[in-house]
Amino acid sequence: MVEDEPDLRFMLRRVFTRAGHEVTEAGNGAAALALVHESPPDLVVTDIMMPVMDGVELIRRLRADPVTAAIPILSVSGDWHLAVNADAALAKPYKHAELLAVAEGLLREGRGTK
Repeated sequence: MVEDEPDLRFMLRRVFTRAGHEVTEAGNGAAALALVHESPPDLVVTDIMMPVMDGVELIRRLRADPVTAAIPILSVSGDWHLAVNADAALAKPYKHAELLAVAEGLLREGRGTK
């Protein structure tokens, strides 16, 4: 999960951990990219507007690398329309149930399930 706002990161972690998912957190795209290469996740949930490296660049780099290209990506952002290479995008604010439904669909079905 990649989110620069600590309160939103906390909320996202609670939503996913309460649903039984293991969560790794990053506050920007650069930190997330390092974590993904260290231990590839089953799904990346990312904001778009962040410091250091934004979500658009993170998604671009994940898609360009054959090692990470197949990881499903869910964008959750007020600027969701910028996440053109994400597998799914939700506009903030979103309902927790909708977030989980989309994320779990991507986990179940993989890439290309928009």
